[in-house]
Amino acid sequence: MGYKIRSTPIPASAITLEKASFFPRVYGWMALGLLVSAVASFALLSSPSALKFVFGSKVVYFGLILGELGLVFYLSSRVMSMSPAAAKGTFLAFAGLNGVTLASIFLVYTAGSIASTFMVSAATFGAMSAYGMATKRDLTGFGSFVVMGLFGVVIASVVNLFLQSEAVYWISTYIGVLVFVGLSAYDTWKLKQMAETVGYGEATANLSILGALTLYLDFVNLFLMLLRLLGRRK
Repeated sequence: MGYKIRSTPIPASAITLEKASFFPRVYGWMALGLLVSAVASFALLSSPSALKFVFGSKVVYFGLILGELGLVFYLSSRVMSMSPAAAKGTFLAFAGLNGVTLASIFLVYTAGSIASTFMVSAATFGAMSAYGMATKRDLTGFGSFVVMGLFGVVIASVVNLFLQSEAVYWISTYIGVLVFVGLSAYDTWKLKQMAETVGYGEATANLSILGALTLYLDFVNLFLMLLRLLGRRK
C-alpha cells in the first residue's frame, strides 16, 4: 500500500512533535512485544498438553521457528508498504510465536536465574541504547563490524549443531554477547538517523514498528546469550 501525497503543507510543529514521539513509540511497542512473548510463554507452560505438543515433536518445534523467521523477514522487508494496523498485528504475532518457542528456557534454567539475567540484560541494553541515541559519533563503521560479527556467530552456531564442540559453544557465546551489546547501540543510532529522513504519519508509524522489531531482537538475543553464561540449570 502506498502513502498518499498531502496537498497541504504539514506544520513544522507537527513534524517536530512526530519526531519527538518516535522513540517513545519504538520502546513502547518493544515493551508490548516482550509482554506478549512473556504471556505466550506462561500460557504454554500452564498447559501440559500444549507443552507436549510443541516440544514433544521436532517437526512442530522447528516449524514454529521457521514461522518466526518468515514473519521477521516479511515484516522487515514489507513494513514500510504495509498499513500501520497490519504492521502492528504482524509484529505482535511474531512476538507471541517467539514467546511460545522461548518457553523452553523455563524447562532448562531456574526461574530465579532467568529473572536475574533478564534484569542484567535490561540494564545493559538500556545503557547501550541510550548511548546510541545520545552519541554524536558516526557509528557506520562500527555497525559494519558488529554485523560481520553477527554473521560469524550465526555460522559458528549452525556448524556447531554438527560438531557439538563445547569450545565453539562458549566462544560463540562470549562473542555473541559483545555483538548484541554493540548492535543495541548501533541499531538505536541507525533508527535515529532514519527518523530524521522518513516522512510523516503512516511512514513514521511503520518505522516505529520496524524499530521495535529490531530492538526486540537485539534485546532477546542479548538475553539468551547472557543466560548461557549466567543461567543456573535445573
